[in-house]
Amino acid sequence: MFYVLLTIILLDFVIGRVLSILNSTYDKKPVPEEIKDIYTDEKRMRQREFNHVNRSFSWISDSFDTLIIVLMLTLGGYALLDRFTHEWTEFITNPIARDIAMSIIFFLFLSVALSLLHLPFGIYRTFNIMAKFGFNRTTPRTFALDHLKGTGLNILITSVIFAAIVPIYDTIPDCFWLVAWAVMSGFSLFMSYFYSQLIVPVFNKQTPLPEGELRTAIEQFSVKTQFNLKDIYVMDSSRRSTIANAYFTGFGKRKRIVLYDTLIQQLTTDEIVAVLAHEIGHYRHHHTIISICTSLATSLLTFFLMGLTLKHNLCAGAIGCVASFHVNMYFFYTLYDPIDTIISLGSNAISRRHEYQADAFTRENGYAEQQISALKKLSANSLSNPTPHPLFVFFHYSHPTLVDRIKSLRKI
Repeated sequence: MFYVLLTIILLDFVIGRVLSILNSTYDKKPVPEEIKDIYTDEKRMRQREFNHVNRSFSWISDSFDTLIIVLMLTLGGYALLDRFTHEWTEFITNPIARDIAMSIIFFLFLSVALSLLHLPFGIYRTFNIMAKFGFNRTTPRTFALDHLKGTGLNILITSVIFAAIVPIYDTIPDCFWLVAWAVMSGFSLFMSYFYSQLIVPVFNKQTPLPEGELRTAIEQFSVKTQFNLKDIYVMDSSRRSTIANAYFTGFGKRKRIVLYDTLIQQLTTDEIVAVLAHEIGHYRHHHTIISICTSLATSLLTFFLMGLTLKHNLCAGAIGCVASFHVNMYFFYTLYDPIDTIISLGSNAISRRHEYQADAFTRENGYAEQQISALKKLSANSLSNPTPHPLFVFFHYSHPTLVDRIKSLRKI
């Protein structure tokens, strides 16, 4: 099993590098006719440079991650941490409480340690790469606060999760996978429902879109399409980046549209309405419900396989650890990686189909050209790759390429 874990880790790295190399071979392909107006020669050269810098940085970062994991695995780092985890919790007499503490310590130590090791990479990417290409607006103070807040949320959520699922495993191990799946599904739905109210405010301010031309246009389109929309918020994303976006969050009475303030700065009123028409198209086609059901089904498979891994102690013994919930749980996701990749391919294919359907809704409501104009601006402003390799798209893209979306919007 040790060699299976090692093979999966190395194979994942190799596949990622092969896809990256294939994608780089398309950098010199000519810009498609549909988007030549936004990718001038100067813009294309800058975009290629951005691609090259990001790709090189990704190679270094991913190589570092893989090296750390391989060294920890081959030199007994995980076994050493597991031994310390047992020693640090010896004073806890209640067996369930001790198992909870060991799981939290083991996972958080690895998570926080990796986060700290990655900190120089994050600093370099933010204040060098993103700044060089005009995307960064993050101050050192904001960057530091974001890191501290993210670490705090990680500690809180990790603690809550293990405090919930470890007792299930200790008391009903044979049914663990099913009960734990139900508990975690409830937690995920809760977080999705209240994400904009609980998580987003930790990092960003959200304010109601003020009265004016834009709000009136959005409300008129909502009435036209019989879409009940009351909560329209603007998020102060410009504090960190020039990247523009918009998204739906929540469902039922908690659904709201959130516009990045950078989106409002970069697009016209009609273009923003077109972007929101696309989001409403997702809702009209029940994509949110489909995504939730699909996620629940795949997580059920995940927990079933996790239950088998825990039951047969497939991981802990292979790396020199005593049978333990936390070690088996940690390395389960390495064993699961090939299955997760296959599931992701299916999820991305479904997502791309959903994007076409949402774009069709925009076209049917008379906003095709405005949507195309918005997509072009957003793509050019973010220096997105206009000629990705088809295999890279197949593996990594949850959205169709810009050219494919333009052809679909124009029914070409």
